[in-house]
Formats: sequence, structure tokens, C-alpha cells
Amino acid sequence: MFTFDPYSPAVDADPFPFYKTLRDEHPCFWSPQAQVWILSRYADVAAAGTNWQTYSSAKGNLMTELPNRAGATLGTTDPPRHDRLRGLVQHAFMKRNLESLSGPIRDIARDSAEALRGQDRFDFIEAFSSKFTVRVLFAALGLPLGDEQTVRDKAVLMVQSDPVSRAKGPQHIAAYNWMQDYAAGIIAERRARPQNDLISHFSMAEIDGDKLDEREVLLTTTTLIMAGIESLGGFMSMLAYNLADHAEARQAVVANPDLLADAVEESLRFNTSAQRFRRCLQKDVPLHGQTMREGDFVCLAYGSANRDERQFANPDVYDIRRKPRGHLGFGGGVHACLGSAIARMAIKIAFDELHKVVPNYRRTQEQLPWMPSSTFRSPMYLELAVH
Repeated sequence: MFTFDPYSPAVDADPFPFYKTLRDEHPCFWSPQAQVWILSRYADVAAAGTNWQTYSSAKGNLMTELPNRAGATLGTTDPPRHDRLRGLVQHAFMKRNLESLSGPIRDIARDSAEALRGQDRFDFIEAFSSKFTVRVLFAALGLPLGDEQTVRDKAVLMVQSDPVSRAKGPQHIAAYNWMQDYAAGIIAERRARPQNDLISHFSMAEIDGDKLDEREVLLTTTTLIMAGIESLGGFMSMLAYNLADHAEARQAVVANPDLLADAVEESLRFNTSAQRFRRCLQKDVPLHGQTMREGDFVCLAYGSANRDERQFANPDVYDIRRKPRGHLGFGGGVHACLGSAIARMAIKIAFDELHKVVPNYRRTQEQLPWMPSSTFRSPMYLELAVH
């Protein structure tokens, strides 16, 4: 009998055969292991993402939620509170002009790539993507140098879950608590001595006299650290994974860096690291012969929707010239990722500099160690051979 357990290592390793069965045979599926409905078709996932009145985020958006986070972040609120939060956070992003970051991001990418020169093989995550993303995040947020490794380690733990207990373990909660304490200390410093960084702008953001309260500033900062390190780093790993496995695409991108933008969009569709997010039903919903009840949790399987042949032709083919309109690699609806612009810019710059030093690479491992997470999907280790 078919089942789908988002905590299963088999799903971590390769969710796409499971997704196809879900779309074709069980488009509205109750997962007894996760106690959640799974929506897998593009039309259903996209519609749910825009219908916040029915599919609420206010009880958390991670498949396994962190404590006390729901209701105070962009991803865990509904309009009108979400609109207020988004406006204030967007105001902070505008204050920290993204264009002013492009130069520092280029310098960080160049330094990170140069460190690979002369190596015949390397772990992409440890040697490149993690170093790059942490340094970019520290530059944007104004975090103190010297804390990079600890902050990264804690952020990676925060997004993981225990595949046996199907919950956040003590180590995951401890990492989250550490991150909140760390962020609170930085916020207090920035309030005393503001700088031109995102944390300072979060603290001071104001629209018509309205400001973020203490909890909102803290959890927005904590979430941004988590997303900036693991979501951006995870997606970079997936892009490297795709280009390593598709030599023609990689060669085309190296020969014409302008194609990087298209490769990024196709990777967001084909193999996004943001696979599944959760909603809570505000009323009964009949769908595909099932009735989902008010109060039930629903999983929006973005990774499946992006491979739905009802929306994308030949969805299991990685085609950087596809230009996949409407993909859900950065979510959708009111909860479309606010950091997508800086993420796209940073990824394109990073791979542009990487390919100047390492234009040809291939994956050395047939089986990869995948991060145990019910929400995100990315390898823990990705060894590439230079050739």
C-alpha cells in the first residue's frame, strides 16, 4: 500500500517518484505518519498558496515548527498582520539598498572561488557555498566576524528534524534557543549604535508610526539568519548538483554567463531546496473525493508541483532554456519569498565567479547524504571532481 512520509530518508533521497504517484493516484492524500494532508498537483498547491483565508499560516509554516515562532514572522502570519509585517520588513530591505551589496557579494564570491584554485576535488558545501552564504549574510545583517562557523552550525540544526520521532529533537530546539539569544544581543547593540545593516533597519523600520515590536524584530532576524544560511546555501548546493550532472547545461552557462539567470530559474523549478510547507485549514475543504476538515494541517508540496506535467512539459528534464513561468521554487501567493531578489543576485554572482576558477566539474558520489528535514532538501556533502 502506498504511503508518503515526509520524514522518511527515502523521501529525502529522492522524493520525485513519490510525488508522481501522489499527483497521479492520490492528489489529496492523508499522511498518517505526519498527520497532514499532502497536496501535490500544481493547480492545487498554487491555489492554496493564494487562498490564505482557507489555508492559514498562523499556526506555523514549517512542516515541523519551532516553538513560539508562529504568529510573529512573515511566513507564519496571515493578512492583515502579514501585510503590516511585510511592509515594515520590505522597508528595511529598501533602506539596505541591494545594489550596495552587489560589490561586497562579488568580492566574497571571488575570494571563495579563488580558494578552490588548484584543487582536483572538493566538497562544494564546506569549501564554497557555506563559506559564501555565511559571509554574505554577515555582510547584509552586520553580524560580527568570528561567529560564522557557530552561526552556520546552529542554523543548519534549526531546519532539521528527527526522522524517528518526527519532531524537533533537543539539539534542534537548543540551536534555536541559542540563535534567539545571539540575535537578541545583536539587536540590543544595534539599537544602541545603529549601522547601515538589515538588523538596524529592522529595529528602526517605521511606517506611519508603526514599528516592529520586540518579538517581531527578534523572530524576523532569527528566521532571516536561518533562511539566509540554509535556504540560500541549500539552493546553491542543488544548483551545483544539477550543473554537475548536466554537462551540456554547465558548459553552456560557462560559455555564456548570461544564461545563469535561466539556469537558476530552472533549478528552482526542477530541484528546489524548499520542498514542502505547511498550512492549517480554516474550514472544511472537499477536494479530489476527500474532505479535509477545519483544523487539519495541509502540506503544500512545492517540489511536486514544480514537476507536474499538467503545468510543465517534460517536467523531469532539466532544461536551462525552458524559462519556467510560474514555478513555485520561492513559494507563491502572499508568502512568496521576500529575499528572492537578493538570493537570485547572490547565486548568479557566486556561480559566475566559481566558473572562472572551476569551469568543469562532476559529482563523484552516486549516493549523497541528504539533510534530515521534512521541509527542505539539500545534500549534507557534495564532492565535486575538477576535470
